[in-house]
Amino acid sequence: MSLGVFLAALTGITWTEAAECPRKDALGTSRVLSVDAKTTPRVGLKSFPQTLALADREVVLTFDDGPNPPTTSKVLAALAQECVRATFFLIGLHAGEHPDMVKRIAREGHTIGHHTFSHPFMARIPFDKAKSEIDRGIAAVETALHGTSTTTPSTPFFRFPYFEGTPAQLDLLQSRGIVVFGADLWASDWNEMTPQQELKLVTERLAASGKGIVLFHDPKARTAAIMPAFLRYLRENGFRVVHVVPAGLPQKNADAR
Repeated sequence: MSLGVFLAALTGITWTEAAECPRKDALGTSRVLSVDAKTTPRVGLKSFPQTLALADREVVLTFDDGPNPPTTSKVLAALAQECVRATFFLIGLHAGEHPDMVKRIAREGHTIGHHTFSHPFMARIPFDKAKSEIDRGIAAVETALHGTSTTTPSTPFFRFPYFEGTPAQLDLLQSRGIVVFGADLWASDWNEMTPQQELKLVTERLAASGKGIVLFHDPKARTAAIMPAFLRYLRENGFRVVHVVPAGLPQKNADAR
């Protein structure tokens, strides 16, 4: 079974297997990396001692806080133009408001992770409330994807808002087999800046690190604006995009180039 067919079955979405990328000069998705909570429960050097097993000039593209149709659509269009697959960590509240956009993200082959229900500072609230934020967020995304409310995520990937989580919250997620994603570098797109400033900042950081999990926010208009240029930078400077999926997914036909 191909990755596309498996994801379609997983999410209850009917879609055809991705065709070969129509642009022969596109960046493409170089490989699929399976991430297993048993061996890599927490990744991202900004928060944890370890990160994903990436080679030099390999990047994993991640987007937080969506979906937001006006900007998420532009990000998806840029990714599709370059035949690139990314990971979107969705806020449950937003997923419930825009289920069609959640389905579109999945239909276009991207990985969907979880980012709580309402994006609180998780380390500053009681454990029970934090657990509810996790569960409500997962349930909202799962409902948007396939109409069934469940606290067992189809894709067991989670990212803390503001990268804030307590040891007890981390242990809870690990006990449930959910991988916690940090990041290795970010675009700082939550700060006020021009698109040109953001592009300069993130490309300089990537040039310095040479590889890693990159964090953007797809609801930010400046990020949507720079995405075509950022992907062109990756292509022109020899970077390769890695698509992360949960362990157990087949890797055949993963290359969209």
